Amino acid sequence: MSDDRPFYGIVFFCIAILLTAAVDANSKFLSADLHPLQVVWGYFAAALLFVVITAVVRRMPLQQVCWTARAPLQLLRAGLLMITISTLFASLKFMPITDVTAITFASPLFVAAMSGLVLGERVGIHRWTAVVVGMIGVLIVIRPGSGVVQWAVLLPLVSAFGFGTFQMVTRRLASTEPTFVTLFYTSIGCAVMASGLVFFFWTPLDWGQAVGLLGLGAMGAGAHFFFIRAFEKAEASLLAPFNYTKLIWVILFGYILFGETPTPQVLLGSVVIITSGFYVLMRERRAAR
Repeated sequence: MSDDRPFYGIVFFCIAILLTAAVDANSKFLSADLHPLQVVWGYFAAALLFVVITAVVRRMPLQQVCWTARAPLQLLRAGLLMITISTLFASLKFMPITDVTAITFASPLFVAAMSGLVLGERVGIHRWTAVVVGMIGVLIVIRPGSGVVQWAVLLPLVSAFGFGTFQMVTRRLASTEPTFVTLFYTSIGCAVMASGLVFFFWTPLDWGQAVGLLGLGAMGAGAHFFFIRAFEKAEASLLAPFNYTKLIWVILFGYILFGETPTPQVLLGSVVIITSGFYVLMRERRAAR
């Protein structure tokens, strides 16, 4: 009988990507009236609420929810996600959703470039070429010299780096830690960090904004649940290319919700970034074999 785990891993991962695209669209909508850090706080606070409710409904013992043998790595994952989400939500306030997503597709390239320094891996000419080509794709998206470039383009670049590192940490945790434990520590860690910052940017919420933040948290909790389950079922190198399905969803959401149509430069840059990212992934899989 064939092993269906990789197939289910891909399915779970694609569901998670769809949910993250919905989170991005919702956060962009909410950030029109709220400070991005307040949206970040609502995202993590609501996500933590849903995690706690799930634990109570399932009558999970406290030790089952809280016990971990890798607390430093759990906290590192929470910190990386806090950086990733904060910079992402902030960039969505100032930039079209498709542009932001295209730039964050550089995530595998950042990981490839840093793997030599951080992980001690040998980074050959093929990988460096892919990184350079991918960065050219990023430049096509942000169009330096056209008047489009602004300080905000640095935010999705930081988010891309944070997300790539976040996925590597998730893979390491998924091999030993229960899904719900990782979800709990990520939610509570990010909620605490966001609560320490939101005090300086707080504005009163109306009912519509409160419901929007709750929906944001619910989708976020669901996305992280499916991400963790995906990494339990399949290798990171197999799942990584499916990150790019997010472009389909954000183009759709951007057009329907915000009337945004991606420019030819953004589409061209996306193709260059995705192609270089695929090349890096294929080289890594070949090296692993």
